[in-house]
Formats: sequence, structure tokens, C-alpha cells
Amino acid sequence: MTNSNAIKSIIKQAWTTEKAGDLTRAKKYIFIVDKKTNKPEVKKAVESIYKVRVASVNIVNAKEKPRRLGRTMGKVSGFKKAIITLKEGKIDVMPT
Repeated sequence: MTNSNAIKSIIKQAWTTEKAGDLTRAKKYIFIVDKKTNKPEVKKAVESIYKVRVASVNIVNAKEKPRRLGRTMGKVSGFKKAIITLKEGKIDVMPT
């Protein structure tokens, strides 16, 4: 994955919760990423999109969960979160 469209498709959106907002003080940012990506691809994508230096990447796989809707069983699809720790720089992803 080297072209710019592939790099932009790795990161889907920022994870904006109260806990994620508290982590920004420690230079940690959380993103929802594509399920098939790995840590080096996420690191390269964040560094190229946001022009920052990444210290580490931690990945969390949230599994899909069964949910009932009336009589039928459905599911909430799973996703992959990447917790990015920065060496230097700042990312402005939190809404104000």
C-alpha cells in the first residue's frame, strides 16, 4: 500500500469519546482503522497524513456482538482500533 488513496483508506475516523479526549494529554490518539491493516501500515499512514512522529502503535480488535431485534438475531459488526502514541507534534481530532 504505497499510493495516497490506499494510505488514506487505512484510517477511517477518529475515535472521539471522553476517555479518548483524556488520553490526548498523554499524546495518545485513538483511530478506527481498516480490519486488515497492521501496526507498520498504521504508523506510516498517521505520519504521512498528520505530519507527526509516531512513537508506538497499539491495536485493539473489537469482536462482533450478537444483538436481538425483535424475534430476529442480528449482529453489530466488529472493528479495529489503533492507539497512537506520538513522539512529537499534535493531532487536532477532538471536536470543540
